[in-house]
Amino acid sequence: MSERADGAPRAVLWDMDGTLIDSMEYHYLAWVETMAEEGRPLTREQFLASFGQRNDVVLRGFFGPDLPDREVERIADAKEARYRALVRGRGIELLPGVRRLLDHLGRDGWRQAIASSAPRANVTTVLEVLGIGGLFQAAIAGEDVHRGKPDPEVFLLAAAKLGAAPRRCVVVEDAPYGTEAARRAGMKSIGVCSSHGSLEADCVLASLADLPEDQFARLLESDP
Repeated sequence: MSERADGAPRAVLWDMDGTLIDSMEYHYLAWVETMAEEGRPLTREQFLASFGQRNDVVLRGFFGPDLPDREVERIADAKEARYRALVRGRGIELLPGVRRLLDHLGRDGWRQAIASSAPRANVTTVLEVLGIGGLFQAAIAGEDVHRGKPDPEVFLLAAAKLGAAPRRCVVVEDAPYGTEAARRAGMKSIGVCSSHGSLEADCVLASLADLPEDQFARLLESDP
């Protein structure tokens, strides 16, 4: 059931990049091409050091803190357009175990949302290519929030859209900033070590393929 005896909805809030999908290589290729066009060669080490950060932070790290907003927007838009072209042209797949969990949660009545720092166009593209948009009742993207993770805004907004109290939400994340945002939001978290070596979360595992379907319910049952 999606609700307890007191009628409180339960919800799962999914990060997207590195949690639902492995998009790292597409992001890397998009950044390399975009930075080359700007006359700034990019190494994989530089990319990895900035991966998962907001585009404005990434670009001011590359070009300096005084890069004008209009240049941030122009370069970021070019990079994200390249990324979406790669997703549509080459396709993308859900990470192991994800579809099984999405389907289980849907059957069990859990409310589900995407809670991502990615641009909305990226979220829409990924959901369309995968054909899973109907599994989510809400999708929060970078444009919807003023502050990025580890600020809890994205998760609190997603919970509000679903009509679920923070204490009845479980966040699925792959990044330290994401699990910290979940903690600050007062939510339980599942950390997937797909792109980071270690995470602080209520449940940590190497792959969602190893996650029991009842883990979400058990996390909420542990709430005093």
